[in-house]
This record gives sequence, C-alpha cells and structure tokens, in this order.
Amino acid sequence: MTATKEPTTAGGDAEIGRDRRRKEDQRLITGRTRWTDNITLPGMLHLAMVRSPFAHARILGIDTSAAKESTNVVAVLTGADLGETQGACINAWPVTTDQLTPPHVPMPSDRVAFAGETVAVVVARSAAEARDAAELVEVDYEELPAALDLKEAAAAHESGGALTHPDLGTNVSAVWRFDSAEAGTGGDVEAAIAQARTDGIVIEREYRQQRLIPAFMEPRSTVVDPTGEQITVWSATQVPHILRFAMAASTGVPESKIRVIAPDVGGGFGGKLQQTPEEMITFAVARRLGKPVKYTETRSESLVAAHHGRDQWQRLTLAATKDGTVTGLKVDLLTDLGAYVAIVGGGVPVLGAFMFNAIYKFPAYQFQTTNVLTNKAWTDAYRGAGRPEATFAIERLMTELAAEVGVDPLEIREKNWIKHEEFPFTTVAGLEYDSGNYEAATAKAKEMFGYDELRREQAERRDRGDRVQLGIGVSTFTEMCGLAPSRVLGSLNYGAGGWEHAEVRMLPTGKVEVVTGTSAHGQGHETAFSQIVADRLGVPFEDIEVLHGDTQVSHKGLDTYGSRSLVVGGEAIVRAADKVIEKARAIAAHLLEASADDLEFAQGRFTVRGTDSGMAITELATAAFAAHDLPDGVEASIDAAATFDPVNFNYPHGTHLCATEVDTETGQVTLRKYVCVDDIGVVINPLIVAGQVHGGLVQGIAQALWEEAVYDDQGTLVSGSFVDYLLPTAADTISFEIDHTTSPSTTNSLGTKGVGEAGTIASTPAVVNAVVDAVRHLGVDDIQMPCTPERVWRAMQGTGAGGETTGAAAPHFDPGAAGNAAQPGTGTEGAAS
Repeated sequence: MTATKEPTTAGGDAEIGRDRRRKEDQRLITGRTRWTDNITLPGMLHLAMVRSPFAHARILGIDTSAAKESTNVVAVLTGADLGETQGACINAWPVTTDQLTPPHVPMPSDRVAFAGETVAVVVARSAAEARDAAELVEVDYEELPAALDLKEAAAAHESGGALTHPDLGTNVSAVWRFDSAEAGTGGDVEAAIAQARTDGIVIEREYRQQRLIPAFMEPRSTVVDPTGEQITVWSATQVPHILRFAMAASTGVPESKIRVIAPDVGGGFGGKLQQTPEEMITFAVARRLGKPVKYTETRSESLVAAHHGRDQWQRLTLAATKDGTVTGLKVDLLTDLGAYVAIVGGGVPVLGAFMFNAIYKFPAYQFQTTNVLTNKAWTDAYRGAGRPEATFAIERLMTELAAEVGVDPLEIREKNWIKHEEFPFTTVAGLEYDSGNYEAATAKAKEMFGYDELRREQAERRDRGDRVQLGIGVSTFTEMCGLAPSRVLGSLNYGAGGWEHAEVRMLPTGKVEVVTGTSAHGQGHETAFSQIVADRLGVPFEDIEVLHGDTQVSHKGLDTYGSRSLVVGGEAIVRAADKVIEKARAIAAHLLEASADDLEFAQGRFTVRGTDSGMAITELATAAFAAHDLPDGVEASIDAAATFDPVNFNYPHGTHLCATEVDTETGQVTLRKYVCVDDIGVVINPLIVAGQVHGGLVQGIAQALWEEAVYDDQGTLVSGSFVDYLLPTAADTISFEIDHTTSPSTTNSLGTKGVGEAGTIASTPAVVNAVVDAVRHLGVDDIQMPCTPERVWRAMQGTGAGGETTGAAAPHFDPGAAGNAAQPGTGTEGAAS
C-alpha cells in the first residue's frame, strides 16, 4: 500500500462522498443495453421446459412423439436422453460433516420432487413454437405422498409421514448447533433461563418467517454457443465465475473451455446466485446439438421454479432480570430447504446464527437449526440471507421484553446494547464487531421521527378510543457484511474462499481500465468503483472504464452477494491502484532524475519534493508503453493486480422507526411515517446509497405486509403470479426519511461497510412491531406475517396471530403513563402460537 492515504483527484475535489449519477443508467434507461434475452446468434434455437404438475411423483413414461412432429421442432429430450452430460447442481456449503444432500440432477428421469421440476425440454426454431410443442409432451406420473408442512416433515422419520426423498429415510438434512458455553464465548443458557424462571423474566415466542420469492425484474435467461474454440455462456446471473466452475466441475468440460458472460442483469437479490437446472440443461442441449440455444423463463416459471427464500419456524426463549437486563437467549429453528440443498441453502440459517444476539450484550446464547427437506421449490439466499430472519426475531423479542417490563422499547434496547466506547466488541456468538455507535444513530433517528410527539398522539388516540389506532415500531439492528474471510468460511465448512480480485490498467492514452471480479446486477459498481479509482489515482472520473461480468475479461473473482462488492471488491481495487502508483514511482524517479523517496504523489502527479518538477501518472503510462527510457529491470507497464481477503466481516448498523395506522374495525394497515438512520461507514456515493436503502426498505416492508409464497395441500404454488403474489408498487408505500451516521470500518482502508441488504434486514421488524404496537392494548402481542387485514382483524378478535391462540396478556408499556414506571413480570409469558 502506498503511504498516500488521502483521496486526490486531478481537480482537487474528492469523488468519494459525491453524488454521482450512475454511468450505467444512460444505456439502461434508453434501451441500449443487452439483456441475455436480447442476444440473437445465427442459427440459434430456442428451448421450452416441460414441468411436473405434481409435488412428488414417479415418472413412468414420457411420450414425445406428438411434440417432435410439431412445426419447426428440432428435438425433444428427456433426462434419460441427456444422461450425465447435463451434470449436476452442486451444494457448496455442507454445514455438517453428516449432512444429507440428495443428488440434484437438472432434469431427472425417474422421480420429481417439487411441482415445477423439469422433466423434458423441447428445442425449436422459435420460443413460441417450443412452448406450443411442450404442451404436446405426455408424461405418465405415479403420484407419491408429498412432504409439505415443515413441522410434519421434520418429524416424518418418527411419525411415518411423507419423505421428500424416500431413499434418505428422513427429511432432516442437517442439524447445526452453536452453544456459547461449549464455544467458550459465554455462559450456560439453560442455567440463565432457569434462574430467570425463579426470579426474573422469561419470554417465549414462536415466529413464522414466511416463504418469499425474490421476484427480480428480469426473468432468468441463458444463451449457450458451443460453436467456437470455447463454449460461451451468457446468463442473467450474479455469479459468472462460480457458474463456470460449477459447470466444469459437474460436466467434466475443462474450465478453460468455458466462458461465462453476465451481461446487464435486471436484479437478483440472491435469486440469481444459483447454478440453475435450466442453465445446465441449456448447456447440455447446446453441446448435444452443436448449435447455439437460448432459454428464457416466463414469469410464472420464475415464480414456480426459481429458488425461494426465508421459510422458517423460529422458537425463541429470552431470559432477563426483572429490570430488563438480558441474561440469555436460546434459538431453535426449523428451516425449509425445499426439495434440494441449494448451492448455499443449508448455510443461510448458519449465517443468521451469528446475528440473533444482534447489538445486545447477552451473557449466554444457544442456537440450533434443523434443516428440513420438503416437496416444494428449493430455498436459498434472499436479500439478507439469514440476517433478516435473525433481526426480525430478536427485535420482536426485545419489544416484547419492553412490554413485559413496562418501559419504552427504545429504553430496553439502550439498557442492553453495546456502548460506543466498548468497540471493538467480541459478542457471545464469537464475532468481533469492529466499530459502531448505536447511541448516535438512535438519537438522530428519534429526532427525525418526532418520536416523543408521536407517542403523545398515540396516547391521545387510545384515550379517545379512536377507530384508527397509531402504532410505533422500533428496529435497532446490525449485520455481518462482506461475506469473505476465507479462514472463517473454511472453519464453517464452506466450499470456497471469500477473497476478491481486481486489476487496474493504465492505458497509453491516459485512460484507465478497472477489472473487477465482482459482478453487478443493479448496484452501480461502474460508478462507485470509478469514484474510488479517480480519487486514488487522481484521474478524471469520466476517463475510467470498469469491466466486469465476463470470465475471459475478469479471469478471477468470486462475484456478488452478501454485501461484499464494495468492502471486499472495492478494497482489492484500492490495493491494485496503490500498486500502480508504486510501479509508476520507479519510472517517475528515473525520468525526473530524482530519488523515489523524494517523490510526492498528489492529485494525479508525482513531484520532486521542494521543486516544481513533476509528471502526471497518465504521462508515465505513456512512457511505460513507449519503453524508450525505462530504468534497468523495470517492465514496460504500470498495470497492477491485487487480491484482497479480509480478516473479518464488517458490521453496519442502524435505527429504523416506523409509524403505522391500524383500522380496528377492518384490520387495514397504513404506513404513516418511516425514518431510518444507518451507519454504513464511509459513504462512496450518497445517491447510490439512498437507492439501495429505499429498495431494501420496500422489500422488507413487503415481507411484513404483503408478500407470501403459498402452497396448497397438493404442493401447488397458488401464489404463482403477481395477481396472488403481492409485490408492492410505489403507490403502496410512502416517502422514506433516511440519513446516516459514520463509524468507519477498520477492516478495509476505505472505512466502508455494506449497505445493499440493510434496508431489508431492519425494516421488517420495525413494521411488524408498529402494527402490534397499535393494537397491543387490545391484548394482541403477535401477528403472523404478512400482516394482512384479515390476520390483523383475527388477532384483535382474540384468535391469536392470524388465527391461532395467543398466550396470556402481559403488562404493557403505556405511552401516556406518568414516568412510565417499570412493571416487572413475574414469570414465563405464554408463547405466541
């Protein structure tokens, strides 16, 4: 690393921290981009998938004769036809050594395990003709019992219930456990709970994390051209490097013979981090026919067959003293993996395991997840990946603890959170939080929100008995970002590293190319990375080109997910840029006839200390290219590459406050106000950050109020279109008020933290806490997500969290009570369902 740490630009104005409109947007909004589905190659054929209508069935026979005779159909292929050439979908994270991982053949020939699984593929000269012919394929099925209910599936090996994969003898794929007493990071949680039952407070709750669908803007699409020296694959993917590896590893095709390109990708949210069956089928068909082929899914196929997210039952026990000081936390999860163990699916709840303790100083902690296979679409990472699930649970629990003690929800959090002067702080889960200031973020959010005024309005409405009641929800969160440290991932049995690679190329014309191993799908990499390099090298923002998403251009990388692009990929770029400066220094010293130690670098120029003599780094790039007068032993290039592997995650945090109005006669929930203050370290581009936060908020709020993937008792996805799967529009939300505080991260030289998932992680509990708060005085302490009018209404009628019996009502915080005196609980509060 160069000794020069301060950002410098040619004009003297720092790019970092500046609102820059995204470079990418011009081509995106004018339609001058290339989505995968826009790609057309000479002689290209089109695919349509034939999918099972049954959740679980044996394939007795497939009649393809009518489809083969259809107009312009070139071939109709089954799993038996493709055999081993279709490879397999891999699992990269066996979370335990004894994990049961059923083989995931892209197109099975014997048995289907979920409704929507592909059983045949039609190849035709147009997509429409392929889809028409697919309707003519006749499949003879023998329907089998399906494991659909998560709790029943978990116990099926004892109860004799349906098995997702009968040959396994159980639906339990793995049980992963963490205990602070065993790990040496804290005390005995059972002892803490027992003590609290005697002279403290025990809160027990069961929460449902409903199944969600990523619902990205662009459906998945794949084009494969096998006609050149390499097989070229275009795919709407987040992970071109990982996809290339998986294709090579599972098919035997040399990795050097596969080129994967992720062109402009219309969103992902984790939903495009797979090696998908459709990609593998398209790859196999292209190789078999020796012709370019394309597959683009319909929206209904995307909802049915792309991976889903969340889907947990969470049973939690929190122990505390009577004044609300937490003493222990026990978490027991049932996690629905769906029909197969996805590429990182079994690891999603493990990521969450380190976040249930959140910002609080728990002395004792125990976590267990039971990962269960069911005959539904497979689940995997969805925006936040385990951390939204954990944040929801702990923030709901802390609000329940406040209600039990009889104090404001913010007061109970402040009593238990890590103070700013205590950083770095090692948590009961064994992580070291590097920096943070929960007090500052909360104080700013509270002021922006008008917290005290809204509490007074809430009290007045309750006193009047208004039909529409006001609720105030709190979520104070942190998350582990920058999925990266290779040694940490290795200790968790993850199948890959977490480093990232970058190159900075100084072109002889004075322009700069930045090559990154991360792969953007809407985040604004080209803009933010240009700002970083402009400051580091002192070259104009407009003269920097960022290249990514092509394994032949960017030959090394681990792609984009887990809020890692900036904090890992961005740091790799910084290190590559610093190497460029040091390589240029040697040439500058030679040409300026000075000692390298006497050179200063600022605003894109080397100058000899104490003189006006100097050269721009762009001039040195030209000199290196010409190579007419280089020092002996110095190569004719100042280009440089770097690989960065952090030693720790980074930990953004924030305080989110939500006000909702609930109609007590209809159960209708209306958003009134939403304020969030996030601490994401040093901000590179505030405009991009605002977009990330706004988008994340909408996704998290949507889980709280609208979205849910619902299956019927036959295993059919009944929310299989946007008529039934309720995505919000701008008309359904409100204007958000956002701001930030800054606690620079110590894990990278830029001081940055992740932001891509923050809004989603924090907003869901803030909204649900607000909805429950609006009707808590009516005896409601939980409402199962999504908080639809019916579920809210049923909860108010005394039928519990959307139809189930609730536990006994506890003493509650009264926003209008003088002094808000503590009302300690006297024992165990009933479970919410």
